[in-house]
Amino acid sequence: MQSATRSMSRKKEWRRAWKAVRELINDPQRTDKAFEVADALAGNSYERSFLRFQRHPDGRRLLADRPSLLQTLSDRQALRRLPAGSLGRAYVEFMESGNLTAEGLVEADAKAARAEPPPLDPDRQFMGERVRDMHDLWHVLSGYGMDEAGEAANLAFTLGQMPSAGIALIVLAATAIGPKDLTLSWPRYLFRAWRRGRRAALLTVAPYEQLLPLPLDDVRRQLRIQPASEAHPSGILVGNRTGEVKDWVMSSV
Repeated sequence: MQSATRSMSRKKEWRRAWKAVRELINDPQRTDKAFEVADALAGNSYERSFLRFQRHPDGRRLLADRPSLLQTLSDRQALRRLPAGSLGRAYVEFMESGNLTAEGLVEADAKAARAEPPPLDPDRQFMGERVRDMHDLWHVLSGYGMDEAGEAANLAFTLGQMPSAGIALIVLAATAIGPKDLTLSWPRYLFRAWRRGRRAALLTVAPYEQLLPLPLDDVRRQLRIQPASEAHPSGILVGNRTGEVKDWVMSSV
C-alpha cells in the first residue's frame, strides 16, 4: 500500500511508525494507520518505486495517457457487465462481498496522519494514487482475502513488489502476533507470499483498464503470478483474532 503524498526522501520516524503499528494491531480496520506507518518510514522508497515505474515502457505509457484507475474501479455497473470469471467481475464481487468501495482507500489515505512533505510533481502524484487504488486488485490477483491473515499476506506480497520499511514493519508485526506452532507455519506462509510477489512481473505498471475484461487466470499468467496452489500447497489461510486474548481462528481454502 502506497500513499499518494509521500515525499521523495525523508528521515524515518520510527517512534511514530511504531505507535501507528500498535494502533493498527489493536484495530485492523484502521487502514489509515497503515498509511501512516508507510508515511513515517517512507525514506526514499517511494522515489525508488517511481524510478522503476518511470523506466518501464508500460509505466511511461501510463504517465503519458494518465488513465484514472479509480474512476474505472468505481464504475460498478460497467464491471458487473464484464464476462463471468474475468478480473473485473472477480474484483467487483470481492468488493461487494466485503462492502468495500474503491473510494475507501482514498478516504483512508486522506485521514492518515502524516508529516508535511514537499508537493509531488504530477508524475509522482499519478503513480502514488494509481498504486494506492490497485491494492484491492492485488487481493484478487493473489487470492488473499480481506480477513486479517489475508491482509497480512497481501502486504507481504506487496513488499515483494515494492520494498518499503513501512510495509516491512507491518508484516513483521503481523508475523509476531500471528498463530504460533513448532513448525513456524505462519512465518513460512508470509515468506511464501513475499516470494510470490517478488517473482511476479512489475504489477505497478500493469494496464489494468485493459486487463479487467480478461479471464482472471489468464491475467495471473500474463503477470507471472505463481498459482496459489504452488505458492501455498496447504491452501490459502483465512483467519482473524477473536476473543479478549486475541486467539487466532485459522482455516485454509
